[in-house]
Amino acid sequence: MAEAALATPIQADDDMLLIEHLPYTLDAGIASRAAIGLIVLATDYTIEHEWRLIFSSLSGVALYHSRIANEPTITPETLRAMEPGITHCTDVMLPGGGRLDVVAYGCTAASMAIGEDKVIANINKARPNVAGTTPITAAFAAFDAYGAKRIGVLTPYRADVNRIAADYIRARGYEVPVFGSFNDEDDGRVARIDAASIKAGVNRLKAERDVDAIFISCTSVRIAEAVAEIEADTGLPVTSSNHAMAWHVLRLAGVNDELPQWGSLFARQLAG
Repeated sequence: MAEAALATPIQADDDMLLIEHLPYTLDAGIASRAAIGLIVLATDYTIEHEWRLIFSSLSGVALYHSRIANEPTITPETLRAMEPGITHCTDVMLPGGGRLDVVAYGCTAASMAIGEDKVIANINKARPNVAGTTPITAAFAAFDAYGAKRIGVLTPYRADVNRIAADYIRARGYEVPVFGSFNDEDDGRVARIDAASIKAGVNRLKAERDVDAIFISCTSVRIAEAVAEIEADTGLPVTSSNHAMAWHVLRLAGVNDELPQWGSLFARQLAG
Protein backbone atom coordinates (compact mmCIF):
# COMPACT_ATOMS: atom_id res chain seq x y z
CA MET A 1 0.00 0.00 0.00
CA ALA A 2 2.83 2.40 0.80
CA GLU A 3 4.46 1.82 -2.59
CA ALA A 4 1.17 2.47 -4.38
CA ALA A 5 0.69 5.69 -2.46
CA LEU A 6 4.19 6.90 -3.34
CA ALA A 7 3.60 6.08 -7.00
CA THR A 8 0.43 8.17 -7.22
CA PRO A 9 1.17 11.29 -9.31
CA ILE A 10 0.82 14.70 -7.70
CA GLN A 11 -2.34 16.35 -8.96
CA ALA A 12 -2.44 20.05 -9.65
CA ASP A 13 -5.37 21.99 -8.20
CA ASP A 14 -6.50 25.59 -7.91
CA ASP A 15 -4.02 26.26 -5.08
CA MET A 16 -0.91 24.67 -6.65
CA LEU A 17 0.73 25.00 -10.03
CA LEU A 18 2.54 21.76 -10.92
CA ILE A 19 5.62 22.14 -13.14
CA GLU A 20 7.27 18.85 -14.08
CA HIS A 21 10.24 17.83 -16.25
CA LEU A 22 12.17 20.99 -15.47
CA PRO A 23 15.40 21.25 -17.50
CA TYR A 24 18.65 20.50 -15.73
CA THR A 25 22.33 19.89 -16.43
CA LEU A 26 24.79 17.52 -14.77
CA ASP A 27 28.23 18.18 -13.34
CA ALA A 28 30.83 15.58 -12.40
CA GLY A 29 29.46 15.15 -8.88
CA ILE A 30 31.43 14.98 -5.67
CA ALA A 31 33.56 12.10 -7.02
CA SER A 32 34.89 13.92 -10.07
CA ARG A 33 38.40 12.59 -9.38
CA ALA A 34 37.90 9.43 -7.35
CA ALA A 35 35.21 7.38 -5.60
CA ILE A 36 36.64 5.51 -2.61
CA GLY A 37 34.82 2.72 -0.77
CA LEU A 38 35.72 1.82 2.80
CA ILE A 39 34.59 -1.12 4.94
CA VAL A 40 34.72 0.02 8.57
CA LEU A 41 34.59 -2.19 11.64
CA ALA A 42 31.39 -1.79 13.63
CA THR A 43 33.59 -1.02 16.65
CA ASP A 44 35.89 1.49 14.94
CA TYR A 45 35.83 5.03 16.33
CA THR A 46 38.66 6.54 14.31
CA ILE A 47 39.19 5.74 10.63
CA GLU A 48 36.33 7.79 9.16
CA HIS A 49 37.45 10.83 11.17
CA GLU A 50 41.06 10.57 10.00
CA TRP A 51 40.15 9.92 6.38
CA ARG A 52 37.77 12.88 6.27
CA LEU A 53 40.53 15.12 7.62
CA ILE A 54 42.94 13.95 4.93
CA PHE A 55 40.45 13.92 2.07
CA SER A 56 39.26 17.43 2.98
CA SER A 57 42.59 18.59 1.55
CA LEU A 58 41.36 17.47 -1.88
CA SER A 59 38.42 18.35 -4.09
CA GLY A 60 36.62 15.77 -6.17
CA VAL A 61 37.45 12.79 -3.93
CA ALA A 62 34.39 11.13 -2.38
CA LEU A 63 34.28 8.57 0.43
CA TYR A 64 31.53 5.94 0.72
CA HIS A 65 31.55 3.46 3.56
CA SER A 66 29.74 0.51 5.09
CA ARG A 67 30.22 -1.14 8.47
CA ILE A 68 31.02 -4.77 9.09
CA ALA A 69 29.85 -6.59 12.23
CA ASN A 70 32.65 -7.60 14.58
CA GLU A 71 33.29 -8.38 18.20
CA PRO A 72 34.66 -5.54 20.37
CA THR A 73 37.37 -7.81 21.77
CA ILE A 74 40.25 -8.38 19.36
CA THR A 75 41.38 -12.01 19.21
CA PRO A 76 42.59 -14.17 16.30
CA GLU A 77 39.20 -15.91 16.29
CA THR A 78 37.08 -12.72 16.22
CA LEU A 79 39.30 -11.30 13.50
CA ARG A 80 38.90 -14.31 11.21
CA ALA A 81 35.14 -14.41 11.85
CA MET A 82 34.71 -11.25 9.76
CA GLU A 83 35.71 -12.84 6.46
CA PRO A 84 32.18 -13.95 5.40
CA GLY A 85 30.85 -10.39 5.71
CA ILE A 86 33.37 -8.64 3.48
CA THR A 87 31.63 -9.31 0.17
CA HIS A 88 28.23 -8.17 1.44
CA CYS A 89 29.67 -4.96 2.90
CA THR A 90 31.28 -4.21 -0.45
CA ASP A 91 28.04 -4.97 -2.30
CA VAL A 92 25.94 -2.47 -0.32
CA MET A 93 28.19 0.48 -1.21
CA LEU A 94 26.58 2.25 -4.18
CA PRO A 95 24.72 -0.87 -5.36
CA GLY A 96 23.51 -1.17 -8.92
CA GLY A 97 26.79 -0.30 -10.55
CA GLY A 98 27.58 3.00 -8.88
CA ARG A 99 31.19 3.90 -9.56
CA LEU A 100 33.90 2.92 -7.11
CA ASP A 101 37.58 3.18 -8.01
CA VAL A 102 39.02 1.50 -4.92
CA VAL A 103 37.57 -0.44 -1.99
CA ALA A 104 39.53 -0.66 1.27
CA TYR A 105 38.94 -3.03 4.16
CA GLY A 106 39.57 -1.25 7.44
CA CYS A 107 41.10 -3.79 9.79
CA THR A 108 44.83 -4.37 9.96
CA ALA A 109 44.90 -7.37 12.27
CA ALA A 110 42.06 -9.13 10.44
CA SER A 111 43.78 -8.55 7.11
CA MET A 112 46.77 -10.43 8.48
CA ALA A 113 44.74 -13.11 10.29
CA ILE A 114 42.58 -13.77 7.19
CA GLY A 115 45.27 -12.92 4.64
CA GLU A 116 45.19 -9.79 2.52
CA ASP A 117 44.79 -11.77 -0.72
CA LYS A 118 41.63 -13.40 0.65
CA VAL A 119 40.27 -10.05 1.81
CA ILE A 120 40.77 -8.50 -1.63
CA ALA A 121 39.31 -11.59 -3.32
CA ASN A 122 36.16 -11.16 -1.21
CA ILE A 123 35.97 -7.49 -2.22
CA ASN A 124 36.29 -8.50 -5.86
CA LYS A 125 33.40 -10.97 -5.60
CA ALA A 126 31.14 -7.93 -5.34
CA ARG A 127 33.32 -5.53 -7.37
CA PRO A 128 35.34 -7.58 -9.87
CA ASN A 129 37.05 -4.67 -11.60
CA VAL A 130 37.82 -2.50 -8.58
CA ALA A 131 41.22 -2.18 -6.92
CA GLY A 132 41.27 -3.45 -3.35
CA THR A 133 43.54 -2.74 -0.43
CA THR A 134 43.93 -3.36 3.29
CA PRO A 135 45.91 -1.53 5.97
CA ILE A 136 48.76 -4.02 5.82
CA THR A 137 48.77 -3.99 1.99
CA ALA A 138 49.02 -0.20 2.19
CA ALA A 139 51.73 -0.40 4.85
CA PHE A 140 53.87 -2.60 2.60
CA ALA A 141 53.37 -0.12 -0.25
CA ALA A 142 54.42 2.66 2.12
CA PHE A 143 57.55 0.79 3.24
CA ASP A 144 58.50 0.34 -0.41
CA ALA A 145 57.86 4.02 -1.15
CA TYR A 146 60.16 4.90 1.76
CA GLY A 147 62.73 2.32 0.66
CA ALA A 148 62.46 0.92 4.19
CA LYS A 149 63.35 -2.65 5.15
CA ARG A 150 63.84 -2.45 8.93
CA ILE A 151 60.46 -1.61 10.42
CA GLY A 152 59.70 -0.72 14.02
CA VAL A 153 56.12 -1.79 14.79
CA LEU A 154 53.86 -0.29 17.47
CA THR A 155 50.43 -1.78 18.20
CA PRO A 156 47.70 -1.86 20.85
CA TYR A 157 47.17 -5.62 20.41
CA ARG A 158 47.37 -8.45 22.90
CA ALA A 159 50.21 -10.97 22.66
CA ASP A 160 48.68 -13.56 20.31
CA VAL A 161 47.59 -10.90 17.80
CA ASN A 162 51.04 -9.29 18.03
CA ARG A 163 52.56 -12.64 17.08
CA ILE A 164 50.39 -12.79 13.95
CA ALA A 165 51.45 -9.25 13.01
CA ALA A 166 55.17 -9.78 13.57
CA ASP A 167 55.22 -13.07 11.70
CA TYR A 168 53.16 -11.68 8.81
CA ILE A 169 55.39 -8.64 8.27
CA ARG A 170 58.61 -10.66 8.46
CA ALA A 171 57.23 -13.30 6.09
CA ARG A 172 56.87 -10.54 3.47
CA GLY A 173 60.59 -9.84 3.53
CA TYR A 174 60.82 -6.98 6.04
CA GLU A 175 62.85 -7.04 9.23
CA VAL A 176 61.17 -6.15 12.53
CA PRO A 177 64.06 -5.31 14.89
CA VAL A 178 61.75 -3.91 17.56
CA PHE A 179 58.05 -4.42 18.30
CA GLY A 180 56.12 -2.49 20.97
CA SER A 181 52.56 -2.85 22.21
CA PHE A 182 50.11 -1.16 24.57
CA ASN A 183 48.42 -4.58 24.98
CA ASP A 184 44.82 -3.37 25.09
CA GLU A 185 42.28 -5.47 23.20
CA ASP A 186 39.31 -3.09 23.50
CA ASP A 187 38.72 -0.85 20.47
CA GLY A 188 36.94 1.80 22.51
CA ARG A 189 39.94 2.24 24.80
CA VAL A 190 42.44 2.03 21.93
CA ALA A 191 40.66 4.92 20.20
CA ARG A 192 41.38 7.06 23.27
CA ILE A 193 45.14 6.50 23.43
CA ASP A 194 46.46 10.03 23.13
CA ALA A 195 49.09 11.41 20.77
CA ALA A 196 51.61 11.90 23.57
CA SER A 197 51.47 8.18 24.38
CA ILE A 198 51.94 7.27 20.71
CA LYS A 199 54.86 9.65 20.41
CA ALA A 200 56.48 8.20 23.54
CA GLY A 201 56.02 4.68 22.16
CA VAL A 202 57.62 5.64 18.84
CA ASN A 203 60.56 7.25 20.63
CA ARG A 204 61.04 4.15 22.77
CA LEU A 205 61.22 1.95 19.66
CA LYS A 206 63.72 4.29 18.06
CA ALA A 207 65.86 4.31 21.19
CA GLU A 208 66.00 0.52 21.37
CA ARG A 209 66.87 -0.41 17.79
CA ASP A 210 68.02 1.08 14.49
CA VAL A 211 65.05 1.13 12.09
CA ASP A 212 64.23 2.67 8.70
CA ALA A 213 60.58 3.53 9.49
CA ILE A 214 57.88 3.14 12.14
CA PHE A 215 54.51 1.49 11.50
CA ILE A 216 51.67 2.02 13.96
CA SER A 217 49.19 -0.80 13.43
CA CYS A 218 45.42 -0.65 14.12
CA THR A 219 42.72 1.49 12.53
CA SER A 220 41.41 2.55 15.94
CA VAL A 221 44.65 4.38 16.76
CA ARG A 222 44.52 8.18 16.24
CA ILE A 223 47.74 9.42 14.72
CA ALA A 224 47.19 11.18 11.35
CA GLU A 225 47.21 14.70 12.83
CA ALA A 226 50.45 14.01 14.71
CA VAL A 227 52.44 12.15 12.04
CA ALA A 228 54.29 15.19 10.67
CA GLU A 229 55.24 16.30 14.20
CA ILE A 230 56.47 12.82 15.18
CA GLU A 231 58.53 12.57 11.99
CA ALA A 232 60.14 15.94 12.70
CA ASP A 233 60.90 14.84 16.27
CA THR A 234 62.31 11.40 15.42
CA GLY A 235 63.82 11.99 12.00
CA LEU A 236 62.12 8.78 10.83
CA PRO A 237 59.31 8.11 8.35
CA VAL A 238 56.17 7.26 10.34
CA THR A 239 52.89 5.82 9.13
CA SER A 240 49.87 4.04 10.56
CA SER A 241 47.08 1.79 9.33
CA ASN A 242 44.70 4.66 8.55
CA HIS A 243 47.45 6.97 7.33
CA ALA A 244 49.04 4.45 4.95
CA MET A 245 45.71 3.22 3.60
CA ALA A 246 44.40 6.75 2.93
CA TRP A 247 47.56 7.43 0.91
CA HIS A 248 47.32 4.06 -0.85
CA VAL A 249 43.69 4.43 -1.97
CA LEU A 250 44.46 7.85 -3.40
CA ARG A 251 47.44 6.59 -5.34
CA LEU A 252 45.54 3.51 -6.57
CA ALA A 253 42.76 5.82 -7.77
CA GLY A 254 45.25 7.97 -9.69
CA VAL A 255 45.16 10.90 -7.26
CA ASN A 256 48.84 11.78 -7.05
CA ASP A 257 48.67 15.13 -5.27
CA GLU A 258 51.44 15.78 -2.76
CA LEU A 259 50.08 16.65 0.70
CA PRO A 260 53.18 17.03 2.91
CA GLN A 261 51.12 18.44 5.78
CA TRP A 262 50.06 14.84 6.36
CA GLY A 263 53.63 13.56 6.62
CA SER A 264 56.41 12.51 4.29
CA LEU A 265 54.43 9.59 2.83
CA PHE A 266 51.96 11.97 1.21
CA ALA A 267 54.83 13.56 -0.73
CA ARG A 268 55.66 10.18 -2.30
CA GLN A 269 54.26 8.09 -5.14
CA LEU A 270 53.93 4.32 -5.38
CA ALA A 271 57.28 2.60 -5.81
CA GLY A 272 58.06 0.98 -9.14
